[in-house]
Amino acid sequence: MAAQIRIGVSGWRYAPWRGAFYPEDLVQAKELAFASHQFPAIELNGSFYALQRPSSYARWAADTPEGFVFTVKAPRYITHILRLREARAAVANFMASGLFALGAKLGPILWQLPPSLPFDAALLEDFLALLPHDTDAAATLAQAREDRMHGRELLQPSRPWRLRHALEVRHASYRTPECIDLLRRHRVALVVADTGGRWPELGDVTADFLYLRLHGAQQLYASGYSDAQIAQWGERIRAWANGQAPKGLETAAPPDTAPRRTERDVFCFFDNTMKIHAPENALRLARYLQLGTHLEAAPPRA
Repeated sequence: MAAQIRIGVSGWRYAPWRGAFYPEDLVQAKELAFASHQFPAIELNGSFYALQRPSSYARWAADTPEGFVFTVKAPRYITHILRLREARAAVANFMASGLFALGAKLGPILWQLPPSLPFDAALLEDFLALLPHDTDAAATLAQAREDRMHGRELLQPSRPWRLRHALEVRHASYRTPECIDLLRRHRVALVVADTGGRWPELGDVTADFLYLRLHGAQQLYASGYSDAQIAQWGERIRAWANGQAPKGLETAAPPDTAPRRTERDVFCFFDNTMKIHAPENALRLARYLQLGTHLEAAPPRA
């Protein structure tokens, strides 16, 4: 199967998008349906702030067309409160919370670390070892959920499929070959993050897919990307999809140590969502890459 390139946005509920990206007469309940016909993937970020319910995941799956994929942002309780420590029960709760209701629309799971969490090899090793890489392992882990999950859980997937994980780091201490080696051994993708220089911006390939988050070229979450910057990211994505290493990106480990492949899937999400830049930039990048229309015509607005 040829490598898939999916360009999307982080979330879909933003007031500045209404009447600009979203038509004036589009009701809010139809925004996901509309957005999912413009992009082949969206980063689901409500799960970062609180555990969602199986009914919500099932509704989101029903609102989106066949072939669409959600990536799911893991709870900040695990990454920011527990800070990855003694996280087994919390990860089990997350796996039991309804992810399986997305079915084949479940894409990679994103783990975003806080800027205040430095690299700790033993801590990261223990955490990465927890992560399930298929739904059978996820269902087994979900059985260890806490009692408070009873009545709001989904413990069995409809069919088996693989799970992918991506880790976004925000402390300079992760800029080390030891971190890259850990991620490669556990088959977890290091997020390639464009943060206007605020946090590490590393291009190390650590899994069989790439996960990009473009937070804003200058101002975090707010500034857009010029045509030249769109082209630059487009060429990088082309290189990764073809199994090559793009030029001009720092790596923490020597580039020639990356796992070799003839092709890789690429997920790229624009997180400059405070204004209207994210959907506009995502559509421009898709056009630059000549990805074309992948889904059926947009749904009715009413």
